[in-house]
Amino acid sequence: MRVAILPEYPRPLVFAHRGLSSLYPENSLAAFRAAREAGIPGIELDIHLTRDRRMAVFHDDTTERIVPGIGKGFSIETSDYALLAGLDIGSWKDPAFASERIPLLDHVLEELGTQLYFDIEIKSRSVQDSGLEALLADLLKDHGMKGRCIVSSFNPLSLRRFKALMPQVPTAIIWSRSEELYWYLRHGEGRWIAGVDLLKPEQVLVKGPRLLPRLRRPMLPWTVDTVEEEARVLAAGAIGIVSNKPQELSGWKRA
Repeated sequence: MRVAILPEYPRPLVFAHRGLSSLYPENSLAAFRAAREAGIPGIELDIHLTRDRRMAVFHDDTTERIVPGIGKGFSIETSDYALLAGLDIGSWKDPAFASERIPLLDHVLEELGTQLYFDIEIKSRSVQDSGLEALLADLLKDHGMKGRCIVSSFNPLSLRRFKALMPQVPTAIIWSRSEELYWYLRHGEGRWIAGVDLLKPEQVLVKGPRLLPRLRRPMLPWTVDTVEEEARVLAAGAIGIVSNKPQELSGWKRA
């Protein structure tokens, strides 16, 4: 039996992708706070498990793109958080954000967990159980996040492990046509492996309302950044959007 998707919150659901990332450094506390101040009701963020088993909020596998000037950067999953926590993740966006650091999921939920709803994306390329899903389930329980979050991933095995540990939290499979994704997962096939409650296709794959009966699950497209894209996916029956620029869209706003 599938779990209801954030039933206490009005539709459409709206998630600021990596925080208010069009204006602030992605996955930073500044971006998350800005989303809250802009009245965005939800945020999407990414988590990796560091070598010392901390859940760091960061998108890429390495720091190369976000922390320029140190070669290929540091691998998130093979570095200790003490090292990562000293890196400047804001200056690449603007020198004004030089004080921004990689947050831990625990810190984000401690500050914002009761004020926003969350889409927590597990970043893991491995089929092996690293223990991340168990740590995440324990943390969500500690912060009382049932009913205030969904957990998503490209990795269906990771979602299946999490679902077995915390079945009351809705899960979502993500997919796109990217060649980085295994060919047999480029049409959302991971939903059968993971037994998910929600689908997260890349927004360009949402063609119209005929898609929904075939998918047979609620849909939350990403990343929806123009009014045209917003109108199209909501008309197609999406229950919400994930957007880099939710502050520029209007179809989700309520009087």
